[in-house]
Amino acid sequence: MTMSEESYNIYNAVYALAHAFHQMFLHHMEEPPVHNCQTRAFLSSQLHPFLKKIQFTNPVGYQVVLNEERKLEAEYDILSFWNFPECLGQKVKVGKFSPSRPYGQQLIFFENLIEWPIGITKHPLLITFSEDGRRICTEKSVACSRGDVVIAGFYPLYSWELVAQGMNDPTLQQQNIQCGGSLDTIIDVLCIFYTALKLSRPPHHHCDSSTHHCYSRINLKKYQLLLTLVLAVEEINKNPHLLPNMTLGFEIYTAHYSSTDLLEDPLTWLSGKNKTIPNYTCRRDTKAIAALTETSSTFVPIGTLLDLYKLPQFTFGTFDPLLSDHGKFGTVYQMAAKDSGLALAMVSLMLHFSWNWVGLFITEENYGMWFLSEMREEMGKSTVCFAFENMVPYSVLSDLSNDLSMQRQLMDLSTNVIIIYGDSTFLLGFILKFRHFLMTGKVWVMNSPYDDVTIAKRHFLIDSFHAPIIFSHHHRNTAGFTNFILTETFSKNSANNSFPRSWIQSVYSLLIKSDCRDLGHCSYNATLHWLLRHIFDMTMSDESYNIYNAVYALAHALHQMFLRHMEEPPVHNGQPRAFLSLQLHPFLKKIQFTNPVGDQVVLNEERKLEAEYDIKSFWNFPEGLGQRVKVGEFSSSRPYGQQLILFENLIEWPIGITKTPQSVCTENCGPGFRKASLEGNATCCFDCILCPENEISNATDMEQCVRCADHQFANIQRNHCLMKTESFLAYEDPLGMALICMALCCSALTAAVLGVFIKYQDTPIVKANNRALSYILLISLTCCFLCSLLFLGRPNTATCILQHTTFAVVFTVAVSTVLAKTITVVLAFWLTDPGRSMRPWLLSGAPKLIIPICTLIQVTLCGLWLGISPPFVDIDAHSEHGHIIILCNMGSLTAFYCVLGYLGVLALASFIVAFLVRNLPDTFNEAKFLTFSMLMFCSVWLTFLPVYHSTKGKVMVAVEVFSILASSGGLLSCIFAPKCYILLIRPERNSLHRFRERPTERNKS
Repeated sequence: MTMSEESYNIYNAVYALAHAFHQMFLHHMEEPPVHNCQTRAFLSSQLHPFLKKIQFTNPVGYQVVLNEERKLEAEYDILSFWNFPECLGQKVKVGKFSPSRPYGQQLIFFENLIEWPIGITKHPLLITFSEDGRRICTEKSVACSRGDVVIAGFYPLYSWELVAQGMNDPTLQQQNIQCGGSLDTIIDVLCIFYTALKLSRPPHHHCDSSTHHCYSRINLKKYQLLLTLVLAVEEINKNPHLLPNMTLGFEIYTAHYSSTDLLEDPLTWLSGKNKTIPNYTCRRDTKAIAALTETSSTFVPIGTLLDLYKLPQFTFGTFDPLLSDHGKFGTVYQMAAKDSGLALAMVSLMLHFSWNWVGLFITEENYGMWFLSEMREEMGKSTVCFAFENMVPYSVLSDLSNDLSMQRQLMDLSTNVIIIYGDSTFLLGFILKFRHFLMTGKVWVMNSPYDDVTIAKRHFLIDSFHAPIIFSHHHRNTAGFTNFILTETFSKNSANNSFPRSWIQSVYSLLIKSDCRDLGHCSYNATLHWLLRHIFDMTMSDESYNIYNAVYALAHALHQMFLRHMEEPPVHNGQPRAFLSLQLHPFLKKIQFTNPVGDQVVLNEERKLEAEYDIKSFWNFPEGLGQRVKVGEFSSSRPYGQQLILFENLIEWPIGITKTPQSVCTENCGPGFRKASLEGNATCCFDCILCPENEISNATDMEQCVRCADHQFANIQRNHCLMKTESFLAYEDPLGMALICMALCCSALTAAVLGVFIKYQDTPIVKANNRALSYILLISLTCCFLCSLLFLGRPNTATCILQHTTFAVVFTVAVSTVLAKTITVVLAFWLTDPGRSMRPWLLSGAPKLIIPICTLIQVTLCGLWLGISPPFVDIDAHSEHGHIIILCNMGSLTAFYCVLGYLGVLALASFIVAFLVRNLPDTFNEAKFLTFSMLMFCSVWLTFLPVYHSTKGKVMVAVEVFSILASSGGLLSCIFAPKCYILLIRPERNSLHRFRERPTERNKS
C-alpha cells in the first residue's frame, strides 16, 4: 500500500507542471491582449522559465525543487523483505538514513524488525580476508576428521546454475526471490554455505552470454560424497577386526574446475600451508596416505602431481581408459567398473523397442572415442544404425550461441532417440546449450552423470530433456548409509555437533522454508522424507559407492601391510617401520575383498568383473523436483535373450508421447514384403518390395522371401502359404457333366444309326456302300465316343494307360475303315474299265485287310510305348495359382507323338484318296461324303494342337475330349447322315429302279 519511488516522482512531476502552468497563466493575465482580442496562445516553450524557477511544498509536506543546484540531499529508507510461504512477501521499513542530521545520528535502525537469512539467528560477523583474497583459517579443507592416517578427498561440491537475462526485471526478481529461483536466493544460499563450510573462495562464473548467465551454485547432491566418506571411515574405525589400534581420518577439499585453480588445493594439502609451495611440506608430521579424486580429464593434472609423491589416487568417477596407462599413471586406481558392457546394454535397449535409427552426442575425450568404437562394434552385430555421430568439444558447449548443424540433427523427425555420453560437465554443458530450444518427442538415453546435474527451473515438466533413460552401475544398497542419515546426520539430539552435520542441518532448514529462527525449532519430521529423496537420496550414487569401496580398499591394504610389518623386526631405534604410501601399492594391486554390502571389490583392472547396469527413468515434478525410478536392469552374464529386463509400465516417456516412441530410418517392411538395400545409405535405410508370386515373408524386415512348397501357394498378401486344391475334370463339374452327356448322346445316336443300317441292310443304299465296312465304322465311332469318358474323373494309373492307347486304337480303326471304304470305291470304278483285271481284288475283300493291318501297326506302336515309358499319374503345381493339377504324364513323348503321327498319316491318306475320287459318277457314291468327313476330321485335330498346348488343367482335358467328340461326330454326320436321310425320310430313292433311271436321265440330257 506504500507508494514506490517511481510513483512518488510522477506525483511530484504532475504537481510541478501544475504550479508552473499556474504562474505562467497569472503572468499572461497581466499583459494587454493582442490585436485580435484573443488571449495569447500558451506555448510549451514558454513553460521552461517557470519550471526552472519552480519551488513548492507538495501535499505530503515535502519540498520540491527542479533546479538540480538547489536540490536538497536525499534521505533513505532501509527496507527488509519478509518472505512467507506460497510466494508471498512484505517489504518492512527497518531504518532510515539522513545526511543532514548530526554525525552519529544519521543512521537509525530498528533491529527487531530485521529478518536475517535462514540459518542465522543473530547478526552475522564480519569475515577478515587475507592479502590474496582467501579466508584466513587454520585449514582450507571443507571438513576434516583426525586420525592416525588421513585420506584427502577433492570433491566437486558445486555445479553451474543457469539464470535467464530476464531476471533483471524487478517483477520477476520479486517473484523469484520469494519462490527461491532468483540470483538473490542463490547468493543467499552461497553465503550460508560459504560461512558454514569455510570455502576458500566462491567458484568462478562458468559462462556469460547475452541471453543467459551461468552462476556457480552448491550442488547439494554432491554432498552425498562427503557423507559416504564419513560413513565408511566411521564403520572402519568401529570395526575391531579391521585396522585395530589405528584410526582413519579425512580431509575434504573443494575441487576447482578452472585450470588455473585446479592444483591449488592439492598443493596446499601436500605442503601444509595456505601458500602453495611445490615439493615442500611444512607439516613434518603429515599423515596423508591417499587421495580421492574425480575421473574427468580436467583432474588428470592432479594424478600427475600425486604420482610425483607416489601417493595412491583413487578415482570415483566414470572409468577412463586414458588412466589405464599404468606407465603414465602408475599410482591411479579406478574404482568404477569398466563400461565395456554399456554399449551392449544400450544396443539391447534399442533392439527391445525396435529403435534402429539413433543419434549420438559424445565427448571428444579419450573415453568418448572408446565408447564410440564399442557402440560401432555392437551395432554392427545388429540392425541399429547411427543417424549421426557428433563428437562435441567442450569449447562448443561453452558457447551458448545457436549451432544450426546440431539443431538440425536434434530436430530430425526420424531420429527420436538420442544418446548422450560423457561426464557431468559435458552433460551439463549440453543441456545448458540446448535447454532453451524446445524439443518434444525425443527420448534421451544417458549414462549415470545425469543425476549430478542441478538446473533450477520451475516449469520442469515442459523441458526439452524431460524423462531421460539413465544407465548406472548396479550395486546393492547400503543400509548403513540410510541409517547414518536418519539417526546421525539429521538427529537434532545428536551429541556430536560435528562440522558436516551443522551445515547439513542448515541446508535442511533453508530448503523446507519453515518460519524457524534457529535449527532447534525446525520441523524435522514434516518434510524429512521429501528431503531425503530429493536432496540426499536414500540410495548411494555410483560415485558414492566408488568412494565407499575406495576407503575399504585402502583399509584392507593398510591392514595387510600392517600385518606384514608386524612380522618384520623393528628398526635400530626400536620404533616400528614407518608406513610409507609407496609401500601400499603392492598390496593395493593384489587386493580383493567383499565389502559390507556383499559385493566383490577388485582393483586389478584385468580381473575386474563385467559391470551390471540399473536402468532408471527420471520422473519429473514441478518446482524442479524429480525422482529416479528403476525401470530395468542389464547383466551381460545372463543367458542370451535374458540379459535385459525392463518394467515398461514404470517408464515415463517424454511429453507428447502416449505410447512407445518409434525411431527408424525406414518404416518396417511388414509381412509380404522384403527389404531392398539402398546404395550409399546405411543398412537401416531400405526400400520395401512386394514378394514375388508364390513367395512369402511372414515376419517384419525379412531380407529374403521364402518360396512356398509345391503343394502350397502364397495368398494375396504374400504372408502365408495356403494348401493348394487338387484340380482335374471331375464328373461333378458342370463342364464334365456336359461332356458326359455329349459323349453318351453321340454314342447312343451312333448305336441308333447302326440299328437303322441293320434294319435296312438289304436295301440298295446299304449294300452299295459296303455294308460290312459301315458296321465296323459305326462300331468304332461308338467306341470313339465312349473312350472320351476315360479322360474324365481323377486320373489313376489304369485310366492314364487306357486314355491315349484306346483313343489311338479305336480312331485308327475308324480312320482305316474310312480308308478301306474309299479304296473300295476306287476299285469298283476301276473294275468297269476295259482291260482291267481288278475284280479278284474286289471280290476277295482285299480292301478290308487294310483295317487289321493298320490297326496292328498302331497296336504295335502302343505296345512299344507302354513297354518303353508308359503314361503315369503326375501333378502340375505351377501352371495354375492355388491349384495342383492332377494329370496323366505321357511318359515317352516320342512314342506318344509317333502314335499321333501315325494316326495323322492315315487320316491324311484317307483324305487324299477320297478327294481324288470325289467326282466319280454313281447314284450311291459316297466319295464326296468321305472327303468332307476327313476334311472335318483333319480340321478338328489341326485346330486342336495349338489350343491344347495353350491351355492347362481341366480346360486342356476338356479341349481334348471335345476334339474327340467333334471329330467322331464329324465322321458320323458327314458319312451316315445322307444315308439315314434317304432311309428314313426319302425311302422312294432307296430302290434299284431309281438307281437304274439315273444313268438314263443323265444320258438323255
